[in-house]
Amino acid sequence: MAGYPREVFVCLNERSCRHRGSADIFRILKESTTKAGLRDVRVYGAGCMGNCAFGPSLLVYPGPVLYRVPTIEDAQEILDRHVIGGEVVDRLLMEHLQ
Repeated sequence: MAGYPREVFVCLNERSCRHRGSADIFRILKESTTKAGLRDVRVYGAGCMGNCAFGPSLLVYPGPVLYRVPTIEDAQEILDRHVIGGEVVDRLLMEHLQ
């Protein structure tokens, strides 16, 4: 099966991101894309992305663009502004932290 035009990967690693709320972020993003009727966006659960100190981590394609997502509200902002609107959310970029 071919990939989707827009894909979002949420780290669900047990040792780091999941303890910081990534399972809730994953669930909310899946629900939000379904409610919005975004059939060309796919949200996946992923393993460790190697940024445990800054997580939860979220990766958006096309890009890739790697984000830190401290709250559900931040995840929703990334969905609204980046995934739907095409605007990178600079303040949440992982590269600013490293």
